[in-house]
Amino acid sequence: MSRITPFHIIPALIAAASHAGEVTVELKPFLLERSFPAAVLPSGDCWVLKIDPKIWKDFSIVQIAEHGSKVTKGDVLVRFDAEAIDQKIEDVRSELATGVLTLAQAELESQILQDTAPNKLNLSRRAAEIAKEENTYFTQVRRKAREGVAAQALKRSEQILSNQREELKQLSKMYEADDITENTEEIILIRQQDAVAAAEFALRMEALDHTRTLEITLPREAKTLADSERDTIIALKKAEAEIPRSIELSKLNVETLKTKNQRTKQNLADLVSDRTNFEFKATSDGVFYHGPIENGRWTTGDVIKSLVSHGHPPAHAGFATFVPGSVKLGLVAFLDEATARSLKTDLAGTATLTGREDLEIPVKLSKLASHQGTNGTYRADLSATWPKDLNPTTGATAKVHLVSYRQAAAIVVPTKAIQFNDGKWSIEVKLADGKTERRTLKIGWASNGVTEILAGLEVGQVIVVPADKA
Repeated sequence: MSRITPFHIIPALIAAASHAGEVTVELKPFLLERSFPAAVLPSGDCWVLKIDPKIWKDFSIVQIAEHGSKVTKGDVLVRFDAEAIDQKIEDVRSELATGVLTLAQAELESQILQDTAPNKLNLSRRAAEIAKEENTYFTQVRRKAREGVAAQALKRSEQILSNQREELKQLSKMYEADDITENTEEIILIRQQDAVAAAEFALRMEALDHTRTLEITLPREAKTLADSERDTIIALKKAEAEIPRSIELSKLNVETLKTKNQRTKQNLADLVSDRTNFEFKATSDGVFYHGPIENGRWTTGDVIKSLVSHGHPPAHAGFATFVPGSVKLGLVAFLDEATARSLKTDLAGTATLTGREDLEIPVKLSKLASHQGTNGTYRADLSATWPKDLNPTTGATAKVHLVSYRQAAAIVVPTKAIQFNDGKWSIEVKLADGKTERRTLKIGWASNGVTEILAGLEVGQVIVVPADKA
């Protein structure tokens, strides 16, 4: 399988051509080196500060440690203005307390409504039954009886008047027979005349009562009783529909209040949880950096602009990083596919920091991603042995050099002399008689114009480079 790549190598020296277009095969040391940029970053776990609120939106910085400052355990890294959220928490607590009492009252009223509903329905039914009974009794019995009573009373008044008149008539005849009317007789006659007048008046009043009873009182009572029967029937129907509905509405109201209280309780819990985002303190001695250091990258840009007094860092995203003092600095690089495939873990090499190219720093490839990231690169982590007199800073850039392949004696030829036909690599070899023939090859690494030959050539053979490629 071909491993030809475009990367720089330190090729083995090849013999000078006997003439232009010919090369004599020799064994020489062969090194394949990979060079790539890297960044100085913490090699252990760091704390990326992130505001991760559930509902609160307003996070305004009132205190923040300086970028790159050394801090001790317990020092404030970032503090936000918490006055508004503290007031909101108190308001929601009061709202929840009110909601609990309101729910208890609603539950009590709902239970009372359920307990009294049967009695209310029975009262409505009894009222309808009584109204019907009263109306029926009046229509079938009492009205006729009242009419009879009225007629009898009128008749009695007429009889009384007739009796009083007859008695007055008899007294008058009796006293007229005497020549002289005595004082006593006169008094009796006057008394009887008054009795007749009273009876006449009583008759007139009874006649009026009789007429009123028949024409007004009884018809009015009949209508009142009929209306009462009708209204109590309507009231019963309303109660039969309304009371169960009221019970269901009271139950729904209770459930609504329960849901509201639950939401208020959750709202309070979320606010209390969000309140923990308002202050970040160092968990140990270390260094504080503005900007998140995540996944081998240190992100700055717009997020840094918000890390000032009254600034508002973005939510749900890292905005600063705390590096514990126990975490060592290493190197992180992101490699293209060809470079990544040519490397393996534990490879040793050197690195140079930008501006300190005179100082070689021993490094070792400690971790290499087996899969591409979303940006198409492979992450590589390298440990470094930092000189005692060097104090590297996070984010510094470096150039890494790794020897990914080494052969003490290898056969290499100009890549332009190799051809690929019919699924095979081949090269033209000059024979002793001056003629040439094509030889099938097994190739290894290749770059910078030369290719390693693993099989198919021997030391001392002469290969021919086509004239159009010479």
